[in-house]
Amino acid sequence: MGYLFATEEQKSLALGAYKILEKELAPRLTELEETETYPLDVHKTLAEAGYSCMEVPEEWGGLGLDFTTRCIIFEEMAKIDAGFTFSFHANSWNFIPLTTLPHETKQDLINKCIEGDMVVTMALTEPDAGSDALAMRTTAVQDGSDWILNGTKCFISNAPHAGLHCIVAYTDKTLGARGTTMFMVPKDLPGFSIGKKEQKMGYRLSPTAEIVLDNVRVPEEYIVGKVGEGFKHAMSTIEAARVDTMMTALGMSQAALDYAVDYAKARRQSGKRIIDHQGLAFLIADMQIKVNSARAFVYYAAEAITRGMDTGVLSSEIKIYLSETAMSVTTDAVQVLGGYGYMKEYPVEKLMRDAKLFAIFEGTNQINKNVIGKFMAGKDPMKSK
Repeated sequence: MGYLFATEEQKSLALGAYKILEKELAPRLTELEETETYPLDVHKTLAEAGYSCMEVPEEWGGLGLDFTTRCIIFEEMAKIDAGFTFSFHANSWNFIPLTTLPHETKQDLINKCIEGDMVVTMALTEPDAGSDALAMRTTAVQDGSDWILNGTKCFISNAPHAGLHCIVAYTDKTLGARGTTMFMVPKDLPGFSIGKKEQKMGYRLSPTAEIVLDNVRVPEEYIVGKVGEGFKHAMSTIEAARVDTMMTALGMSQAALDYAVDYAKARRQSGKRIIDHQGLAFLIADMQIKVNSARAFVYYAAEAITRGMDTGVLSSEIKIYLSETAMSVTTDAVQVLGGYGYMKEYPVEKLMRDAKLFAIFEGTNQINKNVIGKFMAGKDPMKSK
């Protein structure tokens, strides 16, 4: 376990989750990768062991774990598969909007998440509104005590198998961000449907699809927070999500490094192990430096969040640094294995394909650099101009 300051309890929790995935998920990775399937049975097994929505306070039935502890667990899980880990921990950060609902509604939904009977999505992105989220077209019109939703969301992780969806829609487009509202939308409401399922290069254990809303009538008690707070709730959720999502990038990077080192110690060329050739030793040394630097950076952010500190644009910085590290380290792992690294028989080509997504989702790296630049210039990063 890479995090030097983990307590024995944190190590035990992380190792417990790792062992479950090692037994229940690892032997099935090839099959699940080919079919792009999220194994709900493994999700349920982890939930039964207490790992679903781990941050839920004990009075609501959860473990009440702090952010840093969750991140330690996610890093270990991602060593088995980052896509699965991302989809599994999506419930953790989508739990935040759940807390704003009326108590009787909230407790029932939280129970289902904790028990592993329901997965929740965050649906913000649209076909013409990716990096510019406020260009979305989904609308919600009030009709008595209900709201009628219409629109299409795309690239929504977990959409094919989720039971509840956090939908952000315009309730008054003239107000910009302050005219958006978030709704919790159960999948069984009339007019709600799942559209095209995407065929992705990597991250294939985290299915992605469109959500189509055709006059979906949503009761007002499913509004997250207040009318007009949708964009605020979405951004606050994404801010924390960027950090623990990058824990999966860290776990993947460590897995690639571990496999490359083991291979380089076993493989022999010119009468000695290839790790004893200086050129390759330097490559592996650089991989080690990058992984440990990334670990120090991301746990610095995790600890800041655990302590409730204002982190500014730190999550954007983490997102960029960790995603670039994952791409670099997994690519180098393929290089260490040479021709074998390019073959599906060995795991590093999958890690390399999975790594690319980190620079794209949750705001492209270019958009996040723009956010950092605005912040450094004393401007509001959330304003488009």
